[in-house]
Amino acid sequence: MSRLLILFLFLPVVSYRIYSQKRIYNTVRITSEPPRIDGVIDERVWDTVEWSGDFVQRIPYEKKPPSQRTEFKIIYDDENLYVAIRCFDTSPDSIVRRMSRRDGFDGDWIEVNIDSYHDLRTACSFTVNAAGVKGDEAITNDNNWDSSWDPIWYVKTGIDSLGWIAEMRIPLTQLRFSKQEECIWGLQVNRRLYRKEERSSWQFISPNAPGWVNHLGELHGIKNISPLKQKDIVPYVVSRYEHYEKEEGNPFADGRDLLATAGVDGKIGVTNNLTLDFTVNPDFGQVEADPSEVNLTTFETKFEDKRPFFIEGSNILSFDFLPGGSLLSNDNLFYSRRIGKAPGRELDLPDSAYAETIKSTTILGALKLTGRTHKGWSIGVLESFTEREKAEVEEYGQRKTEEMEPFANYFAGRVQKDMNNSNTRIGAMVTATNRDLSNIEIENIMYRSAYTGGINLNHQWKDKTYYFNFLAGFSHIRGSEKAIYETQTSAPHFFQRKDARHLKADSTLTYLSGMGGTIEYGRAGNSKWLYTIWVTWRSPGFNLNDIGYLRENDEIQQVAWVGFFQNEPFSIFRNLNLNFAQWYGLTFGAEKRYEGGSFDAHCDFKNFWELGGGITRGGKSISTQELRGGPSLLNDGDTQIFSYLETDHRKKIMFYFNNSLYILDHNTAFGEYYNFGMAVHISDALNFSIAPAYQKSHNKIAYIDNIDYLNGQRYIRGNIERTEASMVVRLNYNITPDFTVQYYGMPFISAGKYRDLKYINDSKADDIEDRYIQYSEEQLEFNDSDNIYAIDENTDGYVDYSFDNPDFNHFDFNSNLVLRWEYLPGSTLYLVWSQNRFDEKNDGQFAFASDVKELFRIYPHDIFLIKLSYRFAL
Repeated sequence: MSRLLILFLFLPVVSYRIYSQKRIYNTVRITSEPPRIDGVIDERVWDTVEWSGDFVQRIPYEKKPPSQRTEFKIIYDDENLYVAIRCFDTSPDSIVRRMSRRDGFDGDWIEVNIDSYHDLRTACSFTVNAAGVKGDEAITNDNNWDSSWDPIWYVKTGIDSLGWIAEMRIPLTQLRFSKQEECIWGLQVNRRLYRKEERSSWQFISPNAPGWVNHLGELHGIKNISPLKQKDIVPYVVSRYEHYEKEEGNPFADGRDLLATAGVDGKIGVTNNLTLDFTVNPDFGQVEADPSEVNLTTFETKFEDKRPFFIEGSNILSFDFLPGGSLLSNDNLFYSRRIGKAPGRELDLPDSAYAETIKSTTILGALKLTGRTHKGWSIGVLESFTEREKAEVEEYGQRKTEEMEPFANYFAGRVQKDMNNSNTRIGAMVTATNRDLSNIEIENIMYRSAYTGGINLNHQWKDKTYYFNFLAGFSHIRGSEKAIYETQTSAPHFFQRKDARHLKADSTLTYLSGMGGTIEYGRAGNSKWLYTIWVTWRSPGFNLNDIGYLRENDEIQQVAWVGFFQNEPFSIFRNLNLNFAQWYGLTFGAEKRYEGGSFDAHCDFKNFWELGGGITRGGKSISTQELRGGPSLLNDGDTQIFSYLETDHRKKIMFYFNNSLYILDHNTAFGEYYNFGMAVHISDALNFSIAPAYQKSHNKIAYIDNIDYLNGQRYIRGNIERTEASMVVRLNYNITPDFTVQYYGMPFISAGKYRDLKYINDSKADDIEDRYIQYSEEQLEFNDSDNIYAIDENTDGYVDYSFDNPDFNHFDFNSNLVLRWEYLPGSTLYLVWSQNRFDEKNDGQFAFASDVKELFRIYPHDIFLIKLSYRFAL
């Protein structure tokens, strides 16, 4: 570590701690008729309590009076909490009332945070904007905001000559608390004044303060109320029609499918602190498609899960190995996309046979128990079952079934305990995957069982200014000798790598174990300068990818980061953020993998434009994955540069641009990426955005194939010229806050052309030209009819080996048109039209105009869906 970095970490820096006395609001129980939730505060029952105001500005000027005054009142009865908020505005015509889907958080809004456990770590957040659009978030671990939480609550807004009003009714069934003679809850009320991008709060919390919930004010006066258990049952029915191109001769592709199904979702309060969510035969037909991509690496892309059952409250089941932004930050013991994934077996069929297509494994049912006890225990348990999937195969009129995926059980359990006034947290997590492997073909490619687990310790001190984190995890998989050997010799393990003395593939093993962990120390707040340093590791046998996610293993990584945050405006800036980072990586065999450092800067100007950019420099590195089981490959040093610019997002039209440049030394590889976007608010109810992107790259030694030859292997590579173009289009129309129309579309074209074909000769040679041997014209012959390259390496007139033409063209278009009407709270009608166009070929040439025409000439696969659900509150 450099002397400068040590200086940053240990030299005292000027910090300003804001000690704010806890504010208290006293509420009262009402016994008369409760207020009507209509956005007009005219009922006499509101006169039973006083207004509270004196909000303080947080952004952009700390502790200064806000531009506009805000006041609120809170009352309650045995079943509900009622909140009235008056947002004064001297220019009511300037109030921004933008419509959006739930959790859009656009325009002027107010927000109420309630820590009903009063544990100083968790809270519920209820937000509404001036147009009446709801937003709600569950806050965990003091400052982790999860917008997937969708409670049942009621709110109306209105505008008058004094400004705007929000009136809320929050059922106590949506809050978690224990029965006490008098409850004391954490409380915060925040306001956003959109035209000035100003944030003000009832309880002042500095932007530099560590955490959030532990700084909330307090709500007093709630006496002798009993916790209420939530009991919601939501049955649904779905009708689904698919239309696609008929495939002649294929009995499973006649061009149309019609399906009707039903299921049920539910939410039951087991106790007031624990909630059981369950689903039987869940439907995810209205979920947006994943972004298109062509992945030429050994690393699996981690896509976001958008299925409501799995994302709501998902943070309580998370066991993240590193803070966000790190090179390995995606690693987690639980990755819900594993449940209901595509079948693990792929059939190798002759041209005369046809098979039924199964895109995803059927989830028979799932349940999730989550909550937090009054003694500080956070609990999360998930159990799910997936169907045994069988595909019908037909050949010459004869049919048989082939098992594609076995019956499986997925389990995840997580507990955490807060201690020491919420300054110390200990926790543990375990997961288990068990499969019924009665089919030999399945047994040879899947594990019979997979178990993972971990423990974590988090400690903060000095008003949560400093922190120390430790976590450690393990994995253990069991299966047949063939399945375990296939795992050892595939990504991310590659135990057969000959230059790794610490690795060895064993074909007799029926299990594989590994471990990983992180030790981290840092400063979290109360200063403009923050820092962290950590060491993290993943052993070669570590494997999370049955129910978790692991990108790479056999790695020990050290990272140090220092950040400077200027939150108050100065000169031409509203705020400024500078970041410095350094990293170093080794394998478990003490091979140096990489080293590097980076600097980036981000700022908002006083005209509300945003600008940022940075540079990363890496030294020479080795890739243990690139040769797919071969020796490690030396990569030259690299430089990466990125920048972005965004115009004022408050305007009706907003533009943004970002680009990145990637260069390897000695012109080994080069990449450039450009993304331009525009968002237009045609009206408060109608907006659309368009974001075209263009990417071009080349790599001298890109992967093609690994071929057995002369008791060894040839690692075939080529110089790839790759070009991609895409565009994301979104349109949102809000008829009312609860009745929306949303469109998403993404056309995507990609082409890769290989030339200068070669094979790796000396993978660690200092000079790139010495790392490979390029095929001569005498050695290389292309067979156009079979679309393969034939190699006569010793030029004796006989083909020594061959491989497929690696050139590719990828055409993909995904779109969703969704009409969503929440006709009653928790009861929804969906009308969905999804379309996909997909095709591939081996031309390798990128021609934008003709490729776009080709894309829209592809026969579409259309899905039309109607889903109706109804919530029964028991």
